[in-house]
Amino acid sequence: MTGRERILTAIDRRQPDAVPVWELAFNEPSIVALARGFADESQLPEPKFYGDMSDLELLQLVEAFAAMVRGLDIDGVCAPVNAQIERLDQKHVRDEMGVVYHVSDFGEPYPVAGPLKDPADVRGFRMPPVRDSDFLLIDMARSRFPDRAVSYMMLGPFALSWGLRGSLERLMMDYVENPALVRDMARLTTDYCLESLEKIAAKGADFIVEASDVAFISAPMISVSQFDEFLAVYFTEIVSRAHELGMKVVKHSDGVLTPLIPSLIKCGFDGIHPVQPQCMDIGETKRIFGDRLCIVGNIDCAYLLVSGAPEDVRAAVRDTIAAAAPGGGYIISSSNTIHPGVKPENYVALVKAAREFGRYASLPATGA
Repeated sequence: MTGRERILTAIDRRQPDAVPVWELAFNEPSIVALARGFADESQLPEPKFYGDMSDLELLQLVEAFAAMVRGLDIDGVCAPVNAQIERLDQKHVRDEMGVVYHVSDFGEPYPVAGPLKDPADVRGFRMPPVRDSDFLLIDMARSRFPDRAVSYMMLGPFALSWGLRGSLERLMMDYVENPALVRDMARLTTDYCLESLEKIAAKGADFIVEASDVAFISAPMISVSQFDEFLAVYFTEIVSRAHELGMKVVKHSDGVLTPLIPSLIKCGFDGIHPVQPQCMDIGETKRIFGDRLCIVGNIDCAYLLVSGAPEDVRAAVRDTIAAAAPGGGYIISSSNTIHPGVKPENYVALVKAAREFGRYASLPATGA
């Protein structure tokens, strides 16, 4: 099987020839560090935030990523939005929606200010236009990896509303104090997602990853009743339209997602990622929900891939495949993304161990 065939078979909850290897994202320094094993050092860019890279450095980053993917023989890639951002100061950038993000050298940017400072602001607010150039990275991935699955990371109504309000705390208060605003933002952002789906499908993406975190490590961010009341209808619209366009949809959320999984299934999601090991058991998740969802994850990137040794990673991959892979419907990945703290040798160990232990010819037909 090709990597694309392998991943699409797994998302369809069937059994490919081997467990597919995939990641939601690689941070810029991680790409450069991993590419050193497969590319000419002189052709690698300085590892820094992509918004501060020149056009040449961005092209070098893309080629470094391509060398890494081919060198490790990863089955699929995930393209983010080609965001237009403005640098405000050393620690902050602003996107076209007017959302201001704090940027560090070590983690994902997070919103600290949004354009909808008052509920009344929503009435005159317009989302930015959806343009072909927003999805340029899908074009690049499709042309460079014709035999590998290409996915797209989409922020849905929850994450986009969070950004528009400037913080999770403000959005959480809105759920209690101003439900009409929550619905208005959900409608606004869902329409933006629906328009984006048309472009994403035309570019040739195989599946979508809806990347709104909705859970903490201790509990969901919102209750099941709030999810069903304020988000389910919008997620259902997005998933239904993606299916009509021939794309599957995987729901990403860190944290303990289990209480919300029945609602996600009703929305039509095809899979869940990343089944965070600190708060979810992947074997139990596969046993309960594997007949209705593809399970994606869950090699620990908080501690194991950061502080462990390659032999520890190898053991974790072996045990995770034994728990989640039998019967099909499983894609191995880290428990979030490959961030700068991940040791390159540990990610290489993850991929090699997945190839060693993930051949279905040597796995039982069903789980324990």
